[in-house]
Formats: sequence, structure tokens, C-alpha cells
Amino acid sequence: MAIERTLTILKPDCVRKNLVGEVTRRIQKAGFDILAMKMTRLTPDTAAGFYAVHKGKPFFDSLVEFMSSGPCVPMILEKENAIEDFRKLIGSTNPEEADEGTIRADFADSVGENIVHGSDSVENGKLEAAYFFSEQEVVANKS
Repeated sequence: MAIERTLTILKPDCVRKNLVGEVTRRIQKAGFDILAMKMTRLTPDTAAGFYAVHKGKPFFDSLVEFMSSGPCVPMILEKENAIEDFRKLIGSTNPEEADEGTIRADFADSVGENIVHGSDSVENGKLEAAYFFSEQEVVANKS
């Protein structure tokens, strides 16, 4: 298996519920290395730009509104098979369908407010990471 990178965003509901530490602990416990991390607040324009792939879908406006409603914590994660493993760790977008013990099953309230974003492919992981971080901000944590 290849080492992959993925982008996650601990969404405004995660920050509002004071779950940043717990979710980050679970991510690290699952073997992910954090290469970049920061707290930021998206404007409606930056949220719309990030989620442009969903423009025109019925949930787009509420997604942009939610993602710009408070601070969030984007991170670049790395490990073998990162994309698939991270999606297993976080669970289904709908917390009611998420496997027991996943981050969304344990903490998410709804499809719209589901605690965490995870890239769905290696290619999107690269594009999404570049949306939040310059190469100078990505730090390999292995010596």
C-alpha cells in the first residue's frame, strides 16, 4: 500500500462542541500523522469555493452557510491507505447510517452537521489540501 495524504476539516459543529481534541486524538490513535493543522474561519466565499463541486445541489447553500458559521480546523493527514482508512474512521455522511464507534456515529447530529470532512480520493486530497495550506506549511513529522 502507498502512503497517501488526505484533507480533513473539523467542522464548525466539532469546534462548537469542544470536540477538536477528542477527534484529533482518535485520528492520531488510528495511525495518521498530522502534517499541517490550523484553526480558521471560512467566509461564505471561501466555503463556496471549497465546495464548488456541489454548486447547484439542493444542500449547497446550507452547506456554505454552515461551514462559514464558525471556526473550523483543517488538517493534512498522512498514512498508508489514508483515504479509505480515514473514511472508515469517520463513518457515513449520515450519522444514523454510520458504523458504531465511528466519529460521526459518536458525535454528529445530522447529515448537514456531521463533525468532519474527509477527502474522497487521492487527487481531491491534494486539491483540497492546497486550498488551505501552502507547501511551506506542510511539515513531515518523521525525522
